Amino acid sequence: MHLRPLTWAAAIVSLSLVACSTDTAGVAPAAANKPSAKAAAVAAAPAGPGFTVAYRRLTESAYKHTVADAFGSDIVINARFEPEQRQDGLQAIGNSQLSITTTGLEQYIAVARSISDQVIDGKNRDAIVGCKPASATDAACAESFLARRGEQLFRRPLTRAETAELVAIWVKGSAPVGDRPGDFNKGLKLALVSLLVDPEFLFRVERAEADPTQAGAYRLDAYSKAERLSYALWDTGPDAELLDAARTGALHTPDGLAKQVDRLVASPRLGDGVKAFFTDVLRFEGFDSLSKDAATYPMFSQAVADGAREETLRTLVDQLVTQKGDYRDIFTTRESIINRPLAAVYDVPYPSAEKWAKVTFPESSERSGILTQVTFLALFSHPGGSSPTIRGVNFNDIFLCAPTPPPPPNVDFSKVQATANGTVRTRLIDHMTNPGCSACHKMSDPVGLALERFDGIGRHRTVENGQPIDVSADLAGKKFEGSRGLGAYLHDNPAVPACLTRNVYYYSQGRPVDYKEQPYVDAQAKAFAAAGYRLPALYRSIATSPEFFKVMKPAAPKPATTAQLATGDAR
Repeated sequence: MHLRPLTWAAAIVSLSLVACSTDTAGVAPAAANKPSAKAAAVAAAPAGPGFTVAYRRLTESAYKHTVADAFGSDIVINARFEPEQRQDGLQAIGNSQLSITTTGLEQYIAVARSISDQVIDGKNRDAIVGCKPASATDAACAESFLARRGEQLFRRPLTRAETAELVAIWVKGSAPVGDRPGDFNKGLKLALVSLLVDPEFLFRVERAEADPTQAGAYRLDAYSKAERLSYALWDTGPDAELLDAARTGALHTPDGLAKQVDRLVASPRLGDGVKAFFTDVLRFEGFDSLSKDAATYPMFSQAVADGAREETLRTLVDQLVTQKGDYRDIFTTRESIINRPLAAVYDVPYPSAEKWAKVTFPESSERSGILTQVTFLALFSHPGGSSPTIRGVNFNDIFLCAPTPPPPPNVDFSKVQATANGTVRTRLIDHMTNPGCSACHKMSDPVGLALERFDGIGRHRTVENGQPIDVSADLAGKKFEGSRGLGAYLHDNPAVPACLTRNVYYYSQGRPVDYKEQPYVDAQAKAFAAAGYRLPALYRSIATSPEFFKVMKPAAPKPATTAQLATGDAR
C-alpha cells in the first residue's frame, strides 16, 4: 500500500506516536483518535486563492543535508532509504511521482527516533535546544525549540495550529505516569519525532498564491521560492537569511531575488548542489548494486566503487565550482582527484599521505575527462567485461539527451557474448550491419568502441584476447580516434552544453519541460555559451529568470472514492 501526501497526514503522525508509545504511555490512543488539522488543510488544496503546485519526496542526500543544518553535522543517519525513481532521465523528476510505502514509513520513523535521541541526549543538546527548561512543565522552552526547528525542517514558519499540536504532543509525552515523574526531554523527543515524520518535512511542498501584480495570475509563495532555490543550488533547505528574504517579501522583487541567488552561487555550499545534481545525472545509484566478477577483476572492491563515485564528484566540483572552468573541459582534462585504491586501478603512483590527492595523468594513459574515470567505465559495463553498446547508450542519454529505443525482441546476443573470441569490435559487426539493429548501434557503438582500451573496471589495456584493440570511430560522418578523440568530439559538440542546460532546468523544476518552454531552454543554452560555459553563470541565469518560478493553476482534482480513501491511494 502506498500512502500519498493528500490522504496520509493524519496516518503518518499517528504511526509516529505508536512507534514511540513504549516510551510514553497513553499518547498513541489519544493522537490516533484526534483529527489532523494538517490533513484537512492539505486535502483542501487547491480550493481557495492558493493551491499546492507539487510534492517532491526528499532525496537521501537532501534529507541528510537538511537534518545536518538543523541539528549539526555530527548527527549519524544509518539507514537505507527507499529507492528513487528515474523519469525523463532524472530522479529529480521521478521523485515528484513518488509516495512512501508503509515499510518506508516505518524506516522513516526509526530514523526519526534515532535523530531525536542524538539531539536530546547528545553533547550539543543545550546548544541545539537553545534553552534550559526550568521544570518538566516548561512549555515556553519546548515551544521555542519546536517552533524554531520546525521552521527549519518545514522550510517555512509553523502555523499556530501546527505549533499547538506539537506542544500538545510534548505535554502528553512529558507528563508524569503513575509514580514516574514528568520528563521534559521525553516529551521533546516525541514531538521532534512527529516533526521528522511529517509530510511537510519528508516532501518538498511547493505552494502557489494569487499574484497581486497581475489579475488572474499565480506565483510561487515566497517560502516555496526559497525552498526551490536552496535545494536546486545547495541540496538543502533555506538558511536563515533566505528564509528572512522570504518572510519580508524580498524574494518577490528582482533585486532581492538577485541578491540571494548571487549569495547562494558564490557560497562553497554550491558544491553540495553540484554533487547532488551530477549524482542524479550520472546515475550513480547504480553503484548501490554494482558487482564485478572477482576472477576477472580481482582489483575491484567496494572501496574502489565508493572512491570512484567520490572521485568524479570531487573533480567536477573542483573544475566547475572552485576553478569556475569551462564545462566542456570536463571531457578533455587529464586532471583528477583520487585516493589510494583508485591509484592502483589507474596504475599511477599515489603522491600524497592525504586521503585524496590531485593528479595529472600522463598522455600515455589515454585518460580524457570523466568518460575515462572508473565511474563511467565500470558502471556501464558487464560484470565480467566491457560493453561498447551500454557505454554508448548511456553516453547518448546522459550527455546528449538522446535516449536510445529498447532493442527489438528475440535479438540474438550469442556472438556478442562470446567474449573469448577476438575483440568486441568484431563481435559487434553483426549488430551494426543487421537491419533491425543497425540504426541504434550506429549511434551507440562507435562511442563505446572508442573507449575499448579501458576494461570493465576502467583499467587501461591495449589488447583483448591477444589482439590489438582498434579504437577508431565514425559517428554520423565524424571520424575520431580513441578516448581523446571522443573527448574532443564532446567538447566541440553544441548538443552537449544544450543537454546540460536542459538537465539543470528539469532538475530544479522537478518536471519535464513543456514544448512551449523549449524556446526558453534554448535561450538559456545560448546564454550559457556566451558566458563561457561556466556552470555558476548558468545557475544564476536560470534561477533569476521569471520562468524558474512560473506556475499554472491545475485542473480541479476529482473527488476521491470511498475505496481510494480506505486504501490510501487517492491521488
